[in-house]
Amino acid sequence: MTTTTLAKRAATGSLLGLALGDAMGFPTEFNSVPAILAKCGPWREMELPRPAIVTDDTQMTLALARGLRTAMDRGLLGPLRMERPVREEFVDWYQSPDNNRAPGRTCLVACNLLKNEKRPWQEASQIGSKGCGANMRVAPVGLVRGLSEEQRAGAAQLQAALTHGHPTALAAADLTAHAIWLLANGTEPLGLVGLLRSYAYENRHNYHSRWLGDLWTRGQDPTAEHFIGRGWDECLEILDHLRHALRTVSPEADPCLATGGGWVAEEALATGLLCFLMFVDEPLTALRRAACTSGDSDSIACLTGAFAGAYHGSDAWPTSWADRIEYQGDLMSLGALWDA
Repeated sequence: MTTTTLAKRAATGSLLGLALGDAMGFPTEFNSVPAILAKCGPWREMELPRPAIVTDDTQMTLALARGLRTAMDRGLLGPLRMERPVREEFVDWYQSPDNNRAPGRTCLVACNLLKNEKRPWQEASQIGSKGCGANMRVAPVGLVRGLSEEQRAGAAQLQAALTHGHPTALAAADLTAHAIWLLANGTEPLGLVGLLRSYAYENRHNYHSRWLGDLWTRGQDPTAEHFIGRGWDECLEILDHLRHALRTVSPEADPCLATGGGWVAEEALATGLLCFLMFVDEPLTALRRAACTSGDSDSIACLTGAFAGAYHGSDAWPTSWADRIEYQGDLMSLGALWDA
């Protein structure tokens, strides 16, 4: 972690940005762009709602963050050390009375199965699901300090696989964490898509068996390499769409028309990145664009905020907004831990 990264407080900025985007997208999810404009006025003038309530996206991000903190307090991060506390945090979220923000079915089904501590987590994983719940919450993996690339990739894929077992869910979560790590460490956004494509190619046949165990056998693939390769290929395809969109799409157009509605993992990654990269130096404008979309607006905007906050740091967000966001204390304390 560089001195510049510490000075800008990338972890705090990313977690706050994620929650702010989530809160902005919560009221606009399931709405068409014309309906959002009719309700909120011009998209460039959208304000943080009052109260600034978040969804399960932020709640599960905090659950993962707490699980990672517990695991790393116990020593070197590995699959056995990580699985138990993250699993417990996910189950606690599932059973919480605050779990009333229209969470996705995959997370609900998987977390209910994870309650049985004797059940291998692979039996709970929904092998056919590549919903965006796998990567909407992965930001903490890209923000914690001191991980090797193998640890970061394995942890990103494991946290996804606890609920979403589809190979594209695993690959998209890995790419999301890698993007956040790159941005937090000062990578220039102009070259980000190229770096992500290279990373996807390099890992196309890399099945992290130490972290995932026999998960691949629950699909219909002949080998583990074939299983994970399907996920990376879908991510490479959407990254090509993203690269084309950055050259051709008007900022005034609905980003979902170019890179998808974000209901599935690879589209959420690409559309969140598109909103960030269209307005690299205007993080609030990026959040507003992401919230004014026809797709899964809260998940798209939370990813946009995570990217923008990792790159710009905590100063990207107005204090008047940060002070009003739900779970502000948890977001700030976890951010401070990884910025310290």
